[in-house]
Amino acid sequence: MTVGTGGASRKGRAPLLIVGGLVLLILVGVAAYLARPASTVGSSAVTALASAAPPAPSTGAPAPAAVAEASEPAEEVAPARLRIPELDLDATVAPVGVDAETGEFDVPPSVDRVGWYRFGPGVTARAGSIVVAGHVDSAAQGKGAFFRLSSLEPGDTMTLAGPDGKDRAFEVVARERYSKTRIPLDKYFARDGAPRLTLITCGGPFDAKTRHYRDNIVVTAKPVS
Repeated sequence: MTVGTGGASRKGRAPLLIVGGLVLLILVGVAAYLARPASTVGSSAVTALASAAPPAPSTGAPAPAAVAEASEPAEEVAPARLRIPELDLDATVAPVGVDAETGEFDVPPSVDRVGWYRFGPGVTARAGSIVVAGHVDSAAQGKGAFFRLSSLEPGDTMTLAGPDGKDRAFEVVARERYSKTRIPLDKYFARDGAPRLTLITCGGPFDAKTRHYRDNIVVTAKPVS
């Protein structure tokens, strides 16, 4: 009988198993990274929508913190509900304006609700950007309505319902990510161009000192005929 042969064999296999396991973990990690959705897709589609129609009459206020503070609401049909099947989302939409202290979009405090910019185009608009914003999450309330907004892809669908309950269907054409200091607000709060639905939330790295996310995630959808 040979003493130690089996033990030596097992000792020799152990490092190989460890190395093999590490290689597998690395490959899985690389595959997961490559499988992540790109932070920005479809920017050219947004540009095309923005320039597709002649300018509409400028009757509303400019974008928050972009030119001046909003004053009077535009005469638009306010959306009541936003439904996004891909996110299992059915959220109440509240009309909001601009925070007088910060000059920023005044998103509803409840994270399960979203806010429609009442100084811009409404649910039946034939031109311009219908802007709806929501929280990604909250330390006190948990995941927000737009927690998974960044997972939407071109082709995903959603509906915006008016107070009469009638739905207007939209299809995602773009998902973009900007630093909050670089997001082109005039572009996304425009009252001209083809009609489109613009969804905005926070994203990117979280700054523990300021308690804010660094970026904005913007999803643009066009009406479905």
